[in-house]
Amino acid sequence: MPADVEQFVKDLDVFIESGIRPLEAANPDLFDHRREFTRTDLDRGGIPTRRWRELMLEARRHADAAGFYRYPLPAALGGRDGTNLAMAVIREHLAGLGPGLHAELSHEASVVANLPLALVLHEYGTPEQRERYLERLIRGDLEMAFGLTEPGHGSDATHLETTARRDGDDWIITGVKRFNSVVDVAEVDLVFARTSGRHGKAEGITAFLVPTDAPGFEIPYYHWTFSMPSDHAEVRLDGVRVPSSAVLGEVGRGLDCAQLFVHENRIRQAASSLGAAQFCIDESVRYAKERVVFGKPLHEHQGIQWQLVELQTDAELLRNTLYKTAWLMDTHGRTGVTDKVSMVNLRGNQLACRAADRAMQIHGGVGYTRHKPFEFIYRHHRRYRITEGSDELQLRRIAGSMFGFRKG
Repeated sequence: MPADVEQFVKDLDVFIESGIRPLEAANPDLFDHRREFTRTDLDRGGIPTRRWRELMLEARRHADAAGFYRYPLPAALGGRDGTNLAMAVIREHLAGLGPGLHAELSHEASVVANLPLALVLHEYGTPEQRERYLERLIRGDLEMAFGLTEPGHGSDATHLETTARRDGDDWIITGVKRFNSVVDVAEVDLVFARTSGRHGKAEGITAFLVPTDAPGFEIPYYHWTFSMPSDHAEVRLDGVRVPSSAVLGEVGRGLDCAQLFVHENRIRQAASSLGAAQFCIDESVRYAKERVVFGKPLHEHQGIQWQLVELQTDAELLRNTLYKTAWLMDTHGRTGVTDKVSMVNLRGNQLACRAADRAMQIHGGVGYTRHKPFEFIYRHHRRYRITEGSDELQLRRIAGSMFGFRKG
């Protein structure tokens, strides 16, 4: 680990203990086994409660004031130009501490920013768009939703049915988005719509910054999921009119924005999944040393040893490949090692699920209860095997590199 990153992690741990743990201690009902029920506003369709969002925002502002939050952002945005390798180390470390306000699973909130939309705005936004949205997004004064997936299309994003047509200097958007994240509190939604071209082609899809209070922008309901509280809405755009200034990036090149978003997220998801897996392994090893069954410690039973040895071996192999991939991204660019990003994303997300499942089993009945965090980890990391590129899509991208056909 680079010396500067190692020092950053040490300083970060001190900050978490002094600045974040007290927030958790002051709100115990949001972090114990009742967490989903105290975090979920049942009267408003199951979206997160205002109190829960306010607490996450408070933690974010503490981290920003302490100089940690903007670490990965470009210096132009007040960051330190944190590398992909550094962020892999940091994200793994934060997840390895277990669930908490420092790295909140259900909303991907963290004391070290994971703001791919800020990078998208920084790279593709006009001066006016950056002025209007960028700093507010980083500070947490504004939330931006992400509307790509549709009822009929998930991984096959080039087949979008949402359309936008010109009307003078404006665009009129019509369609439906599914799992439109953070839309319950978002001021603006990044909506992808076809403006030209044909189904199956990336060219012709355009990204629009759509105000969520625009006439015709409707939220019929929020999806309840395996992980319960959901800010992922079904959104209908019924002739929503936006000006030409709402286009983000080039007309017809909107998927460039989406690719930047997912490339930043996939490598960091892999690192978080590795950290979560290591947490489950470490907790299981600790429990196996303490628990006595049939007159001897649980860890002396080879059936338990072997399960954890297999998981630890996979974690170590993944760690080395993950760090190498992150270094290659820093050396050759974000998209230069797409196949390897898919490899670590695939294996990382699968490993987190296997390790959480095995931790539940090793801990027995108590491992299945909400008094332990393993079921929570499993539910939230299970979605990563679907979102922003399913296991199957990652396999397709790897195969595309191996066999020379177009990647998905």
